[in-house]
Amino acid sequence: MLFELDGRSPVIVQGITGRMGQKHATLMQRYGTHIVGGTGRVRSGEAHAFPVYADCGEAVRATGAVASIALVPPQNTLEAVREAAAAGLRVVVTVAEGVPVHDALHIRAIARAAGLIWVGASTPGLCIPGEIKLGFLPDVSLAPGAVGVMSKSGTLSYEVGRRLVARGLGQSAWIGVGGDPVKGVRFADLAAGFAAHAATRAVLLIGEIGGDEEEEFADVWGRLGAPKPAYALIAGAQAKEGVTMGHAGALVLGERGSLGSKQKSLRRAGVQVFDTLETLADAIARVPI
Repeated sequence: MLFELDGRSPVIVQGITGRMGQKHATLMQRYGTHIVGGTGRVRSGEAHAFPVYADCGEAVRATGAVASIALVPPQNTLEAVREAAAAGLRVVVTVAEGVPVHDALHIRAIARAAGLIWVGASTPGLCIPGEIKLGFLPDVSLAPGAVGVMSKSGTLSYEVGRRLVARGLGQSAWIGVGGDPVKGVRFADLAAGFAAHAATRAVLLIGEIGGDEEEEFADVWGRLGAPKPAYALIAGAQAKEGVTMGHAGALVLGERGSLGSKQKSLRRAGVQVFDTLETLADAIARVPI
């Protein structure tokens, strides 16, 4: 479903009446996203640019929405996803960082039971460039193209995207999996989708130390036979073992999850791994895509 989203897909914003909800609903609509309304609390005398509904169920019945983005605090994310699942939405993006681990485990169980694709937590969102953006990815880093991007780090991926766009390379799809330790979509979950996605002719993974997502992706990508050129950049070379660096999930305990383990696994699966943004961008730009 993620790769099927486009500018015609009706989207609602959970928390649309809040300051961030109003701001980003407008920016996403300006990008081309089909924002059909949202949910939130309306105070007497307030006027809003988008239709506001009491809950996701009412919003879906009125608009036919298939996806939502929850612009709510971390402590409200569980309820937002529960509501999205009950309404029959297909995709929900949650941007809040620091969702309590117990809540995140509950969210993942709810999403799986409902067949709901949960992107997050702690994600800048996702984008099919030129079609739809759910989140706050900067427009300067986006352009329609053929490189499929998946990333844990928002800011690092923004810079990589900007450098590739400057070299004439855009993206077929951009999915931020988020940096929290418990999340919905992981790198390995995207491997088959990017492999089958006709518009994607090369894959870029932007990871970081901690967890084993990169190793999981490498296992799946290798089993798929490394079907497309793939590139990777892993942040956190200077991180110390046992110390969380940046994201809650960027914590190395033992060998698996370390920079060396990730690089070794990815290279074994046919992925080219780079140490700097510049060498990565230059290498991708040299290959006809």
